[in-house]
Amino acid sequence: MMSAGPAESLQSVLGYRFNRLALLDEALTHKSFVNEQREGSAVHNERLEFLGDAVLSLLVSEQLSHTLPSTSEGALSKLKARLVSEPVLCAVARRLQLGQWLKLGRGEERSRGREKDSLLADTLEAVIAAVYLDGGLEAGRAVVAKLFEPEFTSVVNRRHVPGAEDYKTQFQEWCQKRHDVLPEYAVVKESGPDHDKQFDVEVMLNREPAGRGSGKTKKEAEQAAAREALARKMP
Repeated sequence: MMSAGPAESLQSVLGYRFNRLALLDEALTHKSFVNEQREGSAVHNERLEFLGDAVLSLLVSEQLSHTLPSTSEGALSKLKARLVSEPVLCAVARRLQLGQWLKLGRGEERSRGREKDSLLADTLEAVIAAVYLDGGLEAGRAVVAKLFEPEFTSVVNRRHVPGAEDYKTQFQEWCQKRHDVLPEYAVVKESGPDHDKQFDVEVMLNREPAGRGSGKTKKEAEQAAAREALARKMP
């Protein structure tokens, strides 16, 4: 079991106090540690990791749906995938300094297991599951919101406008659903000096003009063209 000191410190960082510290202990126990124990009742964290993956996916999906109510399912799926990806999980785990609390076998210790991205990401999922099992969905929701706040804010703010859409993705999904074809983009005009270019782009649907937009980059112009096409509410 965890000693009182480490348990208190980690709970403070998480912003959650466990009723059953054994769950937190299990979440931090790697299978390499259990495999080296000749006796004892230690349980490794792989089952919690499995559950934590599902709990995190649910809570991130819920928060995205609430924050971006007008965003398409496809765009929300991409944002969720980014937020629950290993690089993001690892970044959160490192910010928590989760590695210092891990219970590892000697082999993992020698191979610098406390610094491994995959191990840190898996452990974070296990900790989220432990919170969920100990305090329920509301506790899990509060902890996930606290731990992922910087990443969530960053992902949402990278949208083109507040609550905004990836207009190209939206228009592509609309075209596939309504017409079973993909839109095509073409630069119809390029003006200005090299350091201050202006691009005019036209988006075509079934070889017919659907929208036009301008921007300082081709991508920006394509987004504007897709936005205009969506605004026309094509049949």
